[in-house]
Amino acid sequence: MTDELLYLITGALRSPFKRPSPEADFPRTRLVLPGIRIDLAHVAAYERICGFPTGETGLPVTYPHVLGFPPAMRLMSARAFPLPLLGLVHTSIDIVRHAAVPATGEYRLAVHVEGLAPHRRGTEATVVTELAAGGDVVWESRSTYLARHHTERPAERRERQGSPPLPVVAEWRLAGDIGRRYGAASGDRNPIHLHPLTARLFGFPRAIAHGMWTVARCLAAGGFAGERVRARFLAPVLLPGTVAYGADGSGRFELRGDGGRLHLVGEVS
Repeated sequence: MTDELLYLITGALRSPFKRPSPEADFPRTRLVLPGIRIDLAHVAAYERICGFPTGETGLPVTYPHVLGFPPAMRLMSARAFPLPLLGLVHTSIDIVRHAAVPATGEYRLAVHVEGLAPHRRGTEATVVTELAAGGDVVWESRSTYLARHHTERPAERRERQGSPPLPVVAEWRLAGDIGRRYGAASGDRNPIHLHPLTARLFGFPRAIAHGMWTVARCLAAGGFAGERVRARFLAPVLLPGTVAYGADGSGRFELRGDGGRLHLVGEVS
């Protein structure tokens, strides 16, 4: 049994007993894993499912998120973490690459929960991941994860929902098994991504694509080169389905669905 599956099972068993709230306490533990070596076959599988070219000397800018996923799961499945692991939705990620991250390097990985914040649909947790080489942080990210629950907060206007669409570069037909295939490559087997039946348990009509797959797919398609990536996941991408990938040449990108519904906005700088 993989660590990710063990944490998922543990988190699933504890989820019904969680009482999410932005005022809740959360674990301050900082998990540190030294001596990380990259599995090149695993990187190649990740590159194929996301559309990155294979065989590059440097890691895709989104790949260290995969390395940080098991310790993040360990933190979020812990008894002290106040949000239920099952049904958590990835709502944003900010990535900064400070230096080159070669696939053949040796790294130290550190993950911690930075805090909780109110959201119009519940409570968000911020998880910070850092990748260091030779004592220097070469890559870091901040991800937010939403636990949906009743809240008295007023509705907020969604970011850029009413803005003009970016020029459409490509239209993608997404197969129903994208969630299972990306889950196998990334280790993220949250049931909302795997099957319509398990997704319905959490209020989704069908399985939804991983947010990190959608942003990685956009970055791969655009061939973006930059040191910072910011992405917001505004609405779930249902599987199977069709989305339009848009970009304007300045580093901005987006995914839209039927009726122009905005699923993802991002920027590379």
